[in-house]
Order: sequence, then structure tokens, then C-alpha cells
Amino acid sequence: MGAAEMVAQGLGRGRARAATGTLTAAVSLLLLATGCTDNGTAAAIDKPHPTPAEVVRAAPDVLTRYGTSRSRTSLTMASGGTRISVDGEGGFDYRKRLGHLTVRLPEGTSGARPGERRLVKEIVVPQALYMKNRGAGVPQDKWVRLDTTALPDGNLVTAGATDAVSAAELLRGAREVKYAGRRELDGESVRRYRGTVDLWAAARNAAPHWRDQLTAAAKGFSERAVPFDAYVDGQGRLRKVRHEFTFAGDARKEPGGTEADGNGGEGVAVSSTTWFHGFGAPVTVEMPRSSDIYAGKIAPF
Repeated sequence: MGAAEMVAQGLGRGRARAATGTLTAAVSLLLLATGCTDNGTAAAIDKPHPTPAEVVRAAPDVLTRYGTSRSRTSLTMASGGTRISVDGEGGFDYRKRLGHLTVRLPEGTSGARPGERRLVKEIVVPQALYMKNRGAGVPQDKWVRLDTTALPDGNLVTAGATDAVSAAELLRGAREVKYAGRRELDGESVRRYRGTVDLWAAARNAAPHWRDQLTAAAKGFSERAVPFDAYVDGQGRLRKVRHEFTFAGDARKEPGGTEADGNGGEGVAVSSTTWFHGFGAPVTVEMPRSSDIYAGKIAPF
């Protein structure tokens, strides 16, 4: 099942009844079942006059030099004039390639009280995602572990956020990059770059522990090129990046072969934005004990 199928299937069952229903199903997907490079870009930022593509492709390695940062995320889905947003914050260690996020879900998701935006804790490590307070039959004090290399989208949107490591690693596949002038971001002058990410190139050039899940994403997405908008500061550090994913909205199959209705062919646009700040801040990730990981059957949303 491809990433588009995951979005279309999501929490709900049956034909999407309206744009809001389509997006609710998409939100369900977000928690479903829930630094070397090959092209020599590591030192590109040190060149006297690097090209826009070299600056962007070198951004993951520059983050590794600085070690850690705080991170904010925002993921917005839009279809039929309706928008649903998921936001989060946390910290990441780019040398160890792990981090943590607290994600705030929209109102109306499984397990939430009326008017409540439920919080889900997440731990991101190479090839795995841990989620706590997932709902949908999982005890509140238990963690769920997902193999990110087995997720059809490589966990680029499954967790309700594109984690900071993945957001940066995607840029190793940057193509057709153009300099778009200077902007001010959080009181600092940054350079803006626009282009597309070739998912297969990103997977080939990603850091070793991240290649398998980006390869899963390259296989799962229907479109190979993903538009991006990146902001880089004077030290070559990535400060903000937005990726624009699009999922098809045609009819899908439910498990067991029953036909599930889509949204009449209308797609779901997913805009995922990641901010980077607080470079060098301490990042501590406490891994769940095996006894804290839920081993039972996980119900769909």
C-alpha cells in the first residue's frame, strides 16, 4: 500500500463524505498503526562561491557540525477548501541522528475530549519511531514502536510531522535550486532557496542510517519530485524548510478487498514545515524500556 493509500484510508472507513471527512481520514494516517554523502556536498558550503544547489545539499552536514538544535514543526493538510493542522516541538541530535517531539493533534481525533487537542509524544531514532498517548486502544502509559523502513511514506508525514533529521536529509536530493533573495527570520537575515527534491536521489545520498526509510518514501510516493522552500543563515545552517507533498484522492481498497470511496478524485495537499533554532542546546532522549512498549494488537483510528 502506497503513501497515498495511507492518507486516503486514514482513520475512517468508507467513502469520504465531504472535504472535512477526507482530511480527518488523512489525519488518521498521520498516526496509523499508531553524515556522509555520495556526491561530495559535505564541504560545499566551505567553497568561496558555492552554487545554490551546493548550499542546500550541504545543509544536513552543517547541522551535523553544530550537533544539536531545537525544532518546531507544522503540518497542514488541505482539500476542498478545508484545512487541518498538526504542530509540534522538540529537539534533535544530528550526530546521533535521533530526537524527540511532542505533537499536538487537531480536535476530534481518537481519544480526545470535545475541544481538546490531544498530545502525542514521539521519539525518532534511525529506522524506528516510538509514540506515546497514541490512543485507538493503546494504553495511555504505553509506547508503540513503528519500523519506519516499513512505512510506505518512510515516516515523512506518518507521525504528524517531518522530523528535523528527515527534513534535512531530503535536501540531499535537491534539484533545480534557485536563489530567491534574502529574508528576515526570527530577527536574522537568511537566504532563501527554492527547488524540488528528487526522492530517489535523496535516498541514495542520505546518511547511512536514514537511507532505508527514505528509500521507502521514494517507493511509496506517486510523485518523485517534491517542491521545497529552504532558508539558510550566514553559517550555512538550515533555519526553516517547507516541503509540499501531494496525495491522490481516487478510490482505494480497504483491507480485505472492499472498495473504499475516495473524495471524487480530489487530492490532498500536505505542507510540512520544520524550523531549526537553539543550536547547541542539550538534547536528551530517554528510550522506552521494553516493558513500556505495547505488544498487543493495534486498532485502526
